[in-house]
Amino acid sequence: MQATSHITEAERLMTICNSCRYCEGLCAVFPAMEMRRAFSSGDLNYLANLCHGCGACYVDCQFAPPHEFDVNVPKVLAQVRNDSYRSYAWPAFLQPMFDRNGLAIALVTALSIAAFILGFALWHEPGVLFAETGNFYRVMPHTTMVTIFGAAALFALFALTMGYRAFWKDIGASGRSANDAPSLWQAMKDAGSLRYLDGGGVGCYNENERPTDNRRIYHHLTFYGFLLCFAATTSGTLLHYFMDMPAPYAWYQLPKLLGTAGGIGLAIGPIGLLKAKFARDPDLVDTSRLGMDTAFTVMLFLTGVSGLLLMLLRVTPAMGLLLALHLGFVFALFLTLPYSKFVHGLYRFGALVHYAMERRFGI
Repeated sequence: MQATSHITEAERLMTICNSCRYCEGLCAVFPAMEMRRAFSSGDLNYLANLCHGCGACYVDCQFAPPHEFDVNVPKVLAQVRNDSYRSYAWPAFLQPMFDRNGLAIALVTALSIAAFILGFALWHEPGVLFAETGNFYRVMPHTTMVTIFGAAALFALFALTMGYRAFWKDIGASGRSANDAPSLWQAMKDAGSLRYLDGGGVGCYNENERPTDNRRIYHHLTFYGFLLCFAATTSGTLLHYFMDMPAPYAWYQLPKLLGTAGGIGLAIGPIGLLKAKFARDPDLVDTSRLGMDTAFTVMLFLTGVSGLLLMLLRVTPAMGLLLALHLGFVFALFLTLPYSKFVHGLYRFGALVHYAMERRFGI
């Protein structure tokens, strides 16, 4: 990977921090840093993705601005982290997606798909758009829906796999076993609890020097809301194909229970994250990628809210339009996953796995 000004600055800061070591108890970044005496670009991308952006090291640092050393670890690692998303993206010709207004691209994609679905319904059975049937498959046949959205999901999965593969190789972890169960379990616990978003125990710093757990809570609502929605789709697929129980499902059946809980999480969590993001001290963040940074969060919110509305208004004339919008948001979400903030969770988990392995075996 080519050196950049952000990489050069990160190397300078890590050299200073490695001499000071005052912040070694705050998170995983500094113990991982202390295992090194020199920093390649891969090392710095690893440390940047290991950073959770809690801001504690900025508040605690005696060399933070306006000191002449100008040590601002959260902001510089955020810049390196955002650069890494671009450099690992597959295929390479889509890497510039990270430089553009990701929210506009995602919304245009979603509305285009919604328009396609509405046009398909009008061509296939015009009266169904405003019929009170509650049957999704009259608007779009099940086979057509599975084919279109399955293709988008498979593309996203393959692109994410290729990006993760490039990240894993670049940080120097390719020579390690990916089947180290204790390290994987430790990383899963750290990621699932957002262990390093606690500022060393006091909370996350956001708009001022008063730490709170707000960002951690909103991340949990968003993450577990997403997982519950995925579980709802998975359970519905299993019921459809293996138990001959196609949708619609009653409110007490598993797909509906999981989807409702997930939708609520995606309605509350992203709003909290967006509020925290726009209130955050600009000294802590990379403001140059705001469009791409917020696109994924907004699309999660729109997916969750449209899904809840669709559930509530399923047997009404609004069903056809809501279904088209919901499927448009879901399709755009899937298609843009490899080129959105979603990858931060993937690479951060990989960094946590690598960190757990380093702690067990050394570099």
